Amino acid sequence: MGTEYFSIRLKSLRKSKKLSQADLAKKVGKTTWAISSYEQGKSYPSIDVLIKLYSIFDVSSDYLIGISDDLHIKLGLSGLNDEETQLILQFVNLVEQNRRPDSTK
Repeated sequence: MGTEYFSIRLKSLRKSKKLSQADLAKKVGKTTWAISSYEQGKSYPSIDVLIKLYSIFDVSSDYLIGISDDLHIKLGLSGLNDEETQLILQFVNLVEQNRRPDSTK
């Protein structure tokens, strides 16, 4: 599992929820320094913190740690048909690919 994927996704998910590092730190019982360190790829959280993160951001473990690019978006997709849902997921995957440090633009 690449920490670069985890750090990018953690920061992106935190910002999408409009949480500061301090807010997220309180939610998972860690310091702001720890959250900053996770987002910079300098350290990796324990399993118990990862489980809290999955719950806070409502994402799969595979997505957050970079095993899968399938971000399961529950809100806002319920009224869409299969084709529209696939278009949204393709767009999300394209955005993720452009954020990756190893992507070529």
